[in-house]
Amino acid sequence: MTYSLGFDGGGTKTDCVLLDAKGAVLGEGHGGPANPLRSGFDGAFSSLHEAAAEAIAAAKIRSADVTHVCAGLAGAGRPSVARRMLVFLGEEFPLALKQVTTDYEIALEAAAGSGPGVVLIAGTGSVAYGRNAAGESARAGGYGPWIGDEGSAFEIGRRAVSAVAHSRDADAPVTVLSEMISAALECPDWDDLMLRIMKNPDDVFPKLFPVVAAAANSEDSAAKEIMFASSIGLGNLAMIVIRRLGMKGQQFPLVKCGGVFGHCHMLDSLLDSVLISGALRAKRITHAAPINTGSNS
Repeated sequence: MTYSLGFDGGGTKTDCVLLDAKGAVLGEGHGGPANPLRSGFDGAFSSLHEAAAEAIAAAKIRSADVTHVCAGLAGAGRPSVARRMLVFLGEEFPLALKQVTTDYEIALEAAAGSGPGVVLIAGTGSVAYGRNAAGESARAGGYGPWIGDEGSAFEIGRRAVSAVAHSRDADAPVTVLSEMISAALECPDWDDLMLRIMKNPDDVFPKLFPVVAAAANSEDSAAKEIMFASSIGLGNLAMIVIRRLGMKGQQFPLVKCGGVFGHCHMLDSLLDSVLISGALRAKRITHAAPINTGSNS
């Protein structure tokens, strides 16, 4: 019997499914972050192990019964990362055929199969990736929070805290955004918040995305400014890929996936406007099941 295990591991969580030979889902599992460049290799190993164990238990089989493993992981675009993750999977599933690839490559496979298409992913991190009819591929973004990740949950949360900080410096009135951030993080003390950020920014900034989205939906000016910049940044990522691949006037699926989409009308509508202006014939789709991404791919 053939059993295949598939992972989608990003900067916030890991999803895992176990399939039989006909492609039927026998079990599902979930774990924590699996981008080793953000959570460390030990953390990524633990997340993959946890998600796989849950899926295998749900399917009522043994680990030794798994015959194929494919892991689409944020950070795996770096060969050294992919090799180390492959060694770990080899230890977990010594009898299985194994492959480690990037999270954006499995997203494109899901969106377009072997044909042309572009995926724009915005979760913890952000990246755009595409392939044209000639089989040429291109990527934009995915460089991590200190260099890029425009329009990601991390960047949106970071911009929100920065906006509140500047408001404090100017002795401006307390805004809706500042009140919502304190409530969401259960951290009314500004100095405590700074310590949490310094200790682990990934545990603070991405969690603030829903707060900023809600504030923007409530017409908070600071939140709207952040969402405007994010929509332009994400649109630019997609358009860089489309232009590099010569796909601007062609028909192809352009898929948006990740936890950032579907929560803020302003961001979604502005981004669609950017994409329409640059790729009029593309079929724009919002992926129903968010893809994880931790960037640094």
